Amino acid sequence: MRAPIFQVDAFAARRFAGNPAAVMPLDKFLPDAILQAIAAENNLAETAFLVPQTGDYRLRWFTPATEVPLCGHATLASAAVVMERLEPGRKSVIFHSASGPLAVRQVNAGYVMDFPVRLSERIVTPFGLAEALGVVPVEIFVNEFNYMVVLKNAQAVRDVAPDMAAIARLGRDGVIVTAPGDGDYDFVSRYFAPAKGIPEDPVTGSAHCMLAPYWAKRLGKTTFRAFQASPRGGEIICRLIGDRVELEGTCVFYLQGEVEI
Repeated sequence: MRAPIFQVDAFAARRFAGNPAAVMPLDKFLPDAILQAIAAENNLAETAFLVPQTGDYRLRWFTPATEVPLCGHATLASAAVVMERLEPGRKSVIFHSASGPLAVRQVNAGYVMDFPVRLSERIVTPFGLAEALGVVPVEIFVNEFNYMVVLKNAQAVRDVAPDMAAIARLGRDGVIVTAPGDGDYDFVSRYFAPAKGIPEDPVTGSAHCMLAPYWAKRLGKTTFRAFQASPRGGEIICRLIGDRVELEGTCVFYLQGEVEI
């Protein structure tokens, strides 16, 4: 069989920035082993698979190594594919996912996603975490998904060079590092997830579901301009609204074609 494929740079205003995602519309989901093999073949942080459902879409996300319960940049890319390629002129869409219904609407040149908040609690430094990152944390927080390590400043975040094998052994999907922003940004971050087959994710929407409530409490505000300081880099506008987080960003199409399965 043949299936369409799109590659989109998400949270990017130009090609070769932000986080590239593959988006594949299907008539129905293929067996999990095939979906996983496709994602491994694509070798991007995430491949999103879309299936129509009564005017909306079912959405699943796979890294090269595993299926994940939530992915921001591939949801953003999927919205762009739906509204700019599959149904031009459409202004909103709901994706039904493992994290519940995710609404996305078009605004100006970009899209706003409505995601669930991910709260966390402060903990003492877990064994091996500081050594794996090679830095001294200011604070550390955790939830069922990730560790979040607060550093002293934005430059410290940019300078982190973690031991990826050690990060993969820490017992969580990944590690977020963050600090107060510099320039025009309220905060900066990076995200390492070698346990999911992603050594460093270029721009991570789901990480901001954990970052937003922390920075809201620390900064006393609910709207933020954030920057993920990976080598590719990407900007996200975040809004904390009750138990939801709005994430706003733009997309640039890079590739459109067909795969043969």
